[in-house]
Amino acid sequence: MTDGDLVAGLADLLRETARAHHQAYSHADGEDQEWPLWYAGHLQEPLGRLLNAGFTRSELVYLLVTADREHRASDPGGDWAAFYARFFLDRVRRE
Repeated sequence: MTDGDLVAGLADLLRETARAHHQAYSHADGEDQEWPLWYAGHLQEPLGRLLNAGFTRSELVYLLVTADREHRASDPGGDWAAFYARFFLDRVRRE
């Protein structure tokens, strides 16, 4: 799998997670200030499989919050899912 394929697969997973989260929180129009907790639980297994890495839920919460802050600071109008996908891929490769 090429890096481009992996980033695309990760971005798709993140978008699917966003849709599932929005549906789970439809009563609040998708709003959830604690979204990193929900996302971490939903992403832990599939993200670990795609990246061939083990993540604790706490690690994922930290990484999601960090990715969100970096995206807002450097590319607020850009594709958030692709940004997060590259962020996760870069982090896994550093370790």
